[in-house]
Amino acid sequence: MLEALAVQNYRTLRDFVIPLGACNVITGANGSGKSNVYKALRLLAETAQGGVIASLAREGGLESTLWAGPEAISAAMKRGEAPVQGTRRTKPISLGLGFQSTEFSYSIDLGLPPPSDAPTAFARDPIIKGEYVWAGPKPRPSAMLVERKNGLVRTRDDSGDWQIVQERLSPFDSMLARLADPRRTPELLTLRDDIRSWRFYDHFRTDAAAPARLPQVGTRTPVLGHDGADLAAALQTIREIGDSEALDKAVDDAFPGAEVVVEHHDGRFETTMRQHGLLRPLKAAELSDGTLRYLLWIAALLSPRPSSLLVLNEPETSLHPDLLPALGRLIGRAAQHSQIFVVSHARRLIASLQDMESQTLTLEKSFGETTILEFGDLERPAWQWVGR
Repeated sequence: MLEALAVQNYRTLRDFVIPLGACNVITGANGSGKSNVYKALRLLAETAQGGVIASLAREGGLESTLWAGPEAISAAMKRGEAPVQGTRRTKPISLGLGFQSTEFSYSIDLGLPPPSDAPTAFARDPIIKGEYVWAGPKPRPSAMLVERKNGLVRTRDDSGDWQIVQERLSPFDSMLARLADPRRTPELLTLRDDIRSWRFYDHFRTDAAAPARLPQVGTRTPVLGHDGADLAAALQTIREIGDSEALDKAVDDAFPGAEVVVEHHDGRFETTMRQHGLLRPLKAAELSDGTLRYLLWIAALLSPRPSSLLVLNEPETSLHPDLLPALGRLIGRAAQHSQIFVVSHARRLIASLQDMESQTLTLEKSFGETTILEFGDLERPAWQWVGR
């Protein structure tokens, strides 16, 4: 389980470190930085897939995603006694992402390439300056297990001595994606596989042409796809090898007296719903946006193959407020098997999750920087970045 998330110089997250529990709710006003926290988690997940540089490029490049304020905000600036302005830079340009878990901690440092005389069209492409895996909350030299500085990667052997794994790792390749090996770097393999199991769900499509409304060729689907196209197959998989009783309870909790049935003909699966008072079941194409979206959340949260981390971005979208308590109970059930991270501003959903002892972190923005309303500096997790 992740115990802390750390982000440095990413958009509004100048120096952002938060503790994490089994079920975490991130909330706050519009523009407070909720989406940036979600995006930072997605960037971390891309390290294990080898796509963190490409993901930054899709966001406009490193210079577009870096913290746009001064390197430090002085007390005089906060009191209004001095203008908010840039000062002489004392630290290198760096975007940092990291987490602390019950087993290992990991951080990655991204920056700009050094000036070069060699002609290239990628002079502003971000590169990986460093990656580190260590045991415990702080990256002490004795706790470091694997470290990458520029292209050189080394790891500890059984006797505790450093062994070089790679001398010229490409600056755009993460060591998690390229060098995970069960014999030489078992820590990287463990971290990579764990991060690759993280799941992100963000705004399922429910429009008239949404894939979830159409019959699809079905195969066993223990994990719902991010676009929800395999909804019918995922629901049928829960029915056959998952918790069928929980599926029925979740539907009845939101729509009393209703039942979801997956019809299949010639290998094509279609979601239907039987409702009290109707003479025939309604097909997915006939369901309201809110009803279809709730069924998608059922399929995602009742997966027969739970992930170590499940990240939900504004799951309340298109749902009637009366459905939010039922959604909260569904999320609470999923938290028994996965660590949950919810980004939301729906009060009823947040209240229902608080009843289940979730941790709620309220974001606010001051001088362009995202901070946590509930926590002071003394409650900040013991996190330390590795210097270049």
